[in-house]
Amino acid sequence: MIGRVNYPHPKLLPSGDNLKCARFTKQHRTFMSYEGGMLEELKMPSRKDVEEALLISLFKHQGVIKEFGSGEEIVDEIASYFTLSELQRNAFLETVYRKENRVKKVSLWHRLLFRAAASLANEDMVSRPTETIHLTNRREWMLTEKGFDTALMLMNIPEAKKDTLGIKSFEVQQVVKKITQNQRPEHYNPFSEEKKTIKIERELRLRARGFRQAVIEAYDYTCAVCGMKMYSPDFLSWEVEAAHIVPHSFMGKDDIWNGIALCRLHHWAFDTGWFTLTNDLKTEVSPKIRLLPQGFGVLSNFDFIKALSEKNTPIILPERKEIYPHINAINWHRENVFFQK
Repeated sequence: MIGRVNYPHPKLLPSGDNLKCARFTKQHRTFMSYEGGMLEELKMPSRKDVEEALLISLFKHQGVIKEFGSGEEIVDEIASYFTLSELQRNAFLETVYRKENRVKKVSLWHRLLFRAAASLANEDMVSRPTETIHLTNRREWMLTEKGFDTALMLMNIPEAKKDTLGIKSFEVQQVVKKITQNQRPEHYNPFSEEKKTIKIERELRLRARGFRQAVIEAYDYTCAVCGMKMYSPDFLSWEVEAAHIVPHSFMGKDDIWNGIALCRLHHWAFDTGWFTLTNDLKTEVSPKIRLLPQGFGVLSNFDFIKALSEKNTPIILPERKEIYPHINAINWHRENVFFQK
């Protein structure tokens, strides 16, 4: 079998002395690989540059991108990042199998992307689709914690912001899977004994991020009370927050049954006791609403606290009943946080 360089259309053939012919000479192939020669002749980006671009793209896509198949937006997106020409985007490698009388064609740009991603996987910067599918049931490249940290560095984002971003990592998704697939206990204790001991900071941060991701994913990034669903203009964070029913300050566990997704306003109102949940998962507003001065708790003409008491409808819940808030956690909130009188 032999290799050839092919271009998508005669009009796209380069002119001048640099690329006189679409086929590499034997002498040329002696000093460099067929693929390497093609990369050089077309002045394609270096693999290192593509690796960095991939990490940044993963970051901007909340930690995951699909495989590099034909028609995938990510392929053109990264090509545009490098301002690749049509010639660079559409050139392909061709292998001729003479005995079988067939030709195999591979996109040069796709191959460069794959090689860069494979190199990142070898450095534990990303997980391969063959690994990610066992975790999420989707064939995707996903950032690891190491890749996440490197992307932060490349984008000059302080590491301190890491815990506030909605970026997925392979290690955090492992925590999410464990949190969401644990068997729901009948007699649930929402208080953590582990927090009384000293644990490795990294494990605690992973667990906290895993809890946050598990809760907001379970509620489809939507506030369980008002239905608010909104992300930031840069797509890096969601408005919704993962609220603990039994707070951390009272040793509340990072369990899915001790969590509920709330917008920032309803999160504050829940934590301060303005409302709680009933056993049938409806909102119950504190009687102290009667003492509020006129105009308090009003957004323009919308009275958000009175609206809670008037609707008397169930909150928005996850699809799986096994991960609904647990009655034991709700009872504790109603008895210890909610202002009943």
